[in-house]
Amino acid sequence: MNKILIITGGSKGIGKGIIEAYLSEGYEVFSISRTSNKEFKDVTQIEFDLSKTDGIAALLTGVFENFKSTEVEKITLINNAGTLGQIGKIEAIADIEKTVQLNTVAPLILTSTFISLAKNWVCEKKIINISSGAAYKPYYGWSIYGATKAAIDMMTKTVAVEQDNVENGVKIIAIYPGVVDTAMQAQIRQSDKESFANIDRFLGLKATNSLANAATVGRQIFAIDQDSGIENGALIRVEE
Repeated sequence: MNKILIITGGSKGIGKGIIEAYLSEGYEVFSISRTSNKEFKDVTQIEFDLSKTDGIAALLTGVFENFKSTEVEKITLINNAGTLGQIGKIEAIADIEKTVQLNTVAPLILTSTFISLAKNWVCEKKIINISSGAAYKPYYGWSIYGATKAAIDMMTKTVAVEQDNVENGVKIIAIYPGVVDTAMQAQIRQSDKESFANIDRFLGLKATNSLANAATVGRQIFAIDQDSGIENGALIRVEE
């Protein structure tokens, strides 16, 4: 029986670490990302800009055509792709729509489509949303990013309530990976204090080598996925 991972934003950063963890455990992996990663030899990589939300449902439907439901033991969708967008006070931000589409609209469409396509499947079905502490803690300069992640958290909890009433429903959780050494962190450190008041904290984390490793976080996320005792709709920090 096959175990399948479908992940967005898998070509680099946390997504790359997640893929490496699942590959090492024998999963068949499908990565939907704006760019591909030449290091991956055993991954089906689909280049697609998820900020352009037209076509997402059709894309995932096409991925599902690779599967026979009777041959699948477990299928996991990880909504990982995301962007900080422009950092600064909201009146200075010009790319609001693109950030919201990638961080919130795309995961909503993927979640809806995944549940619909797997509705009659009897295997284990899981959706993992990669969220952030910014979903509940406001950071000066991150109004759009924080709002999009808060929306993901509420979507996670609400879909869980809906799926709890469905026979063989989908389990959905959100994970806060912590502060990980990725390109997103490099973008944060390039900010100025006027746009991002908390920059000193993030500069300090890098200077003291306190950022989490993406490969380690990927393994932690895999372990969380395997834990059947986690409540549907849970919001989980990896260190827990």
